[in-house]
Amino acid sequence: MKTKAMLILPPSKSAIQSTLGVTGPPLGLGYLASALENIGHEVRVIDSLAMGYDLADVKRAVQKFDPELVGITATTPAIYDAYGIARAVKEVNPDCRTVLGGPHATFVARETLKECPQLDVVVKGEGEQTIAELASGKKLGAIKGIAFRKKGKVRENEKRGFVKNLDEIPFPAYHLLPMKKYEMRGIKFAAMVTSRGCPFQCVFCSSSKLCGKIWRGRSPENVLEEIKLLKEKYGVREIEFLDDTFTLNKERTKALCALIRKEKVDISWSCSSRVDTINEGLARELKEAGCHSIYMGIESGSQRSLNFLKKGINLNQAKKAVTVLKKLKLNTVSTFIIGIPGETVKAIEKTIKFAKKLTPTLAQFTILTPYPGTEIYEFARRKNLLLTSDWSKYTTLDPVMKLPRFTARKLKGLLRKAYMNFYCRPTQILRIFKWGGFSLLKTLGKVKKYY
Repeated sequence: MKTKAMLILPPSKSAIQSTLGVTGPPLGLGYLASALENIGHEVRVIDSLAMGYDLADVKRAVQKFDPELVGITATTPAIYDAYGIARAVKEVNPDCRTVLGGPHATFVARETLKECPQLDVVVKGEGEQTIAELASGKKLGAIKGIAFRKKGKVRENEKRGFVKNLDEIPFPAYHLLPMKKYEMRGIKFAAMVTSRGCPFQCVFCSSSKLCGKIWRGRSPENVLEEIKLLKEKYGVREIEFLDDTFTLNKERTKALCALIRKEKVDISWSCSSRVDTINEGLARELKEAGCHSIYMGIESGSQRSLNFLKKGINLNQAKKAVTVLKKLKLNTVSTFIIGIPGETVKAIEKTIKFAKKLTPTLAQFTILTPYPGTEIYEFARRKNLLLTSDWSKYTTLDPVMKLPRFTARKLKGLLRKAYMNFYCRPTQILRIFKWGGFSLLKTLGKVKKYY
């Protein structure tokens, strides 16, 4: 059975695109496209952000291709954009099966199907095997990892297990993506994911539930092969590794860096690390292999707040990590969270002062946001702290959780204060210009909405 499938990233107001003129490739859709193509299905991918499509453009593309299955992805604040796509698809062809995936839909599958009657199926968790079974005509009741309607009621099937050997998963279908559109300041760039799963239990993150608590990493050889493909076939010169913690398995990270050097692959890249999974030796190897920037979640200048977040780090580890990276002249992008239950104004000001003292290259400040699937979401629901059920407000820039010591206005004022205090310093202004100007700074406060 050959199915025509279209995979869509909905039009949305991307902060990254509007300020920098670019957006990154939707890797999730790329992986799904490969899974479908590998078993003979005909696939199209619509990256609305990169292609500049609005809803009418997407609807025309659906009419032209006439798919039998449409897969949609969206983050929490962009979920209503996904609903709009589902409605448009059903207007074109009521018989086309509409499928939605992603973290938000995974954790509130029932609510999602109830909120959008035009959606037929929700895929929960990793979707490569699931989308293949959906496209191949397997009966819905026999497909693991989905929620769907049956006789007017929502049914949730058994959970699907995780792919143990990530090397078995084909590379994203880059040939179906508008690769020429992914460019920043004249440099072609791409993103990669080299591992899945997270053993940590941060209350604001759903990664360990979405992809499992057991870390699974691709082999260094497999990762290098994809890097070479991007560089040689698509002219990519810059890569961002989107792994939750690229440095979690130090031996694998070192082996990959050694391979990049051995093969003399000239590529610039950035990655994420925890402050307790980086040291000077490892950081030096990262730099020698082309790494120029490392993202680290420091989150707070208060140990009490770090403990509440279950971050599993201390302030001394944060200081040491940033000091090491600065010594090696590696750019550091550090994230900080305010609006944590139990915080006082003094505690938030302590976080701002800590950020200034550390002086990372760039800092991102956000308001603690209870996304579905996170422990803080369950905490907020249990304590009746959620201020709104309007998912578009869940941007990390607007308070959506009641805090007894803060009004929404007060908390947003403290967020502005954090940015002003950190960036309105001569040395920091110089760093901003070196990194790419104020357009990048404008993006930092918004970027998490579209991650």
